[in-house]
Amino acid sequence: MSMVWSDSVALVTGGGRGIGKAIAEVLAEKGAWVFLCSRDEAALEAAAQEMTAKGWRATPVRMDVSRESDVREGVRAVLKQAGHVEILVNNAGVRKDKLLVRMREEDWQEVLQVGLSGAFFCIREVVPHMSRRRYGRIVNVASVVGFTGNPGQANYASAKAGLVGLTRSVAREYAGRGVTVNAVAPGFIETGMISDLPDSVRQQILGTIPMGRLGTAKEVADAVAFLAGPEAGYITGQVLHVNGGMYA
Repeated sequence: MSMVWSDSVALVTGGGRGIGKAIAEVLAEKGAWVFLCSRDEAALEAAAQEMTAKGWRATPVRMDVSRESDVREGVRAVLKQAGHVEILVNNAGVRKDKLLVRMREEDWQEVLQVGLSGAFFCIREVVPHMSRRRYGRIVNVASVVGFTGNPGQANYASAKAGLVGLTRSVAREYAGRGVTVNAVAPGFIETGMISDLPDSVRQQILGTIPMGRLGTAKEVADAVAFLAGPEAGYITGQVLHVNGGMYA
């Protein structure tokens, strides 16, 4: 089957703010019906209202991706309402930064459960539907730190590196069914996650980026939209780095 944006249904996890919200907006602007998923109901409602006010199709779905039952029920609700899903963007993630010797087991487990197990749960729920229709686009939002590592982020870097392995494995499993699976790996992006960093730390970060600036959520969203679109039909198992040359 072929797809046009106006016929497509997209699920975006962590869609209430930051990069996830930007991705949802770009997909909706192109014409997709976007279901924004998050455990933060207030952020979801606000984002969905903002998008529908612009004339876009956006529906909030409360879903804690770290809970298998939540994902199952959430995806069922989307399928019941929309009938099909062509696009899944696994963007949900949390950070619990600590040096390794100070990292508690719960800091490790939560970051892995949301960022890696959550993506696994979501993919496992939607991919059978995509496979039957012989069309699907799955895009996982990884991170530059999944490739470089980062002090204080052993849990986050591990989750993101695992996401790349998951991407490549599922891509191989479903390539023959018309389902592509790719990842986008942002570098340092101007979002709420780093807005509270001291200026000295910001300057240190900028010194590692050849372009000399932070990226924008829209720049990441545009990369995701390309991989989620009909033009990327012969691309699968790949990682698109969006980092201003930081990891080249």
